[in-house]
Amino acid sequence: MSWPKGQWLPVARPYTPISSSDQSGFLDLLVKHYPHGKQSTHIHSLEPGQTMLFAAPLQGYPWKPNSFPHVTMVAGGVGITPIYQLTRGILSNPEDKTAISLVFAANTDQELVLKDELDKLQSEFASRLTITYIVSHPAVKSPFEKGRVTRELLDKVAPWPKDQNGKVFVCGPPAMEAALIGTKGKTGILGELGYGKDQIHKF
Repeated sequence: MSWPKGQWLPVARPYTPISSSDQSGFLDLLVKHYPHGKQSTHIHSLEPGQTMLFAAPLQGYPWKPNSFPHVTMVAGGVGITPIYQLTRGILSNPEDKTAISLVFAANTDQELVLKDELDKLQSEFASRLTITYIVSHPAVKSPFEKGRVTRELLDKVAPWPKDQNGKVFVCGPPAMEAALIGTKGKTGILGELGYGKDQIHKF
């Protein structure tokens, strides 16, 4: 790659809005500040009145209501944003009867962002949504289970791997995604549970 001296290249990052697409005129983004992250640092430095440039949405997963009787959502850290958006979209459609098992893993209790919003959804759609929170380093007297996303956990909270019409959505840190989906020449946890590659979608 080459370009004339003095020229610049735009730096883009994908973010998932957490506001509903039905709300016109604005959008909400959930952006974690990484100390050495150029884009997140820039966003967190912005003041009211400053502007940003947004490109058209990238192609995501083309969800169709009632495509599956049950789906499993697995999120790690801020990977909850596309999972939350899809979960809320499914549940907000009265014609969509899809049931959802959601597993949300984080390093600490404080990193379970959007928990209040998720709990509200679970309360409102108790017959269709179950949520499991798991924390690697929980606080003293934390109400959350300690650990990571394992085969045993998924087998317990989302017992649908043999349903060939099921689907799993994954979004999280690279290490978590690799453990779940697998790497070249190595089967991941989901494959061990019986999910085929066409049954797994990584955001």
